[in-house]
Amino acid sequence: MKEAARQARAESRIIGLVPTMGALHAGHTALVHRAKQQCTSVIASIFVNPKQFGPNEDFAKYPRTLDADSEKFSGAGVDALFLPEAAEIYPTGFRTYVSVEGLSDRLEGRSRPGHFRGVATVVMKLLEIVQPHFAYFGRKDAQQVRIISQMARDLNLDTEIIVCPIIREPDGLALSSRNAYLAADERRAATVLHRALEAARA
Repeated sequence: MKEAARQARAESRIIGLVPTMGALHAGHTALVHRAKQQCTSVIASIFVNPKQFGPNEDFAKYPRTLDADSEKFSGAGVDALFLPEAAEIYPTGFRTYVSVEGLSDRLEGRSRPGHFRGVATVVMKLLEIVQPHFAYFGRKDAQQVRIISQMARDLNLDTEIIVCPIIREPDGLALSSRNAYLAADERRAATVLHRALEAARA
């Protein structure tokens, strides 16, 4: 992947990266469409990152739909798909992590210790491997994009972090790969804030 990225830069192509954990939905393809507006070469990655899952979280059962995902990315116009193995990202003896102090241990981070350290580390590695001019993330994961943006600024990364609008399902639920876990009553509970804001807006 590094060699392909170097070649793209040598050809003066503008590289965009869409990092994902797979189980794609319309929110992911919207990121690709945004990237294609700004870039001449769009790379997407699929990697279920073990370092951002806690010991009792859903790493083992996280949806993995590689064939369907590959078709969706191809249909959206992705130029290259990066599918690293865990051993490639975290080789034997790996012990270096990225921690964004003051942001990673608040809100969601308070109930998921180490989660955002894992997120920041894998994103940093993907940015170093691909070296994109732009990287695209959804606003749905607000704390995540805040942390990644801070990391990019603090470490003087060449990549510009682009934060894209939330894409919602017809009932107002923000699209997420984990929505499949929700029962009907849980979906309704998950949309209460959105429905309240829409009512206030009306």
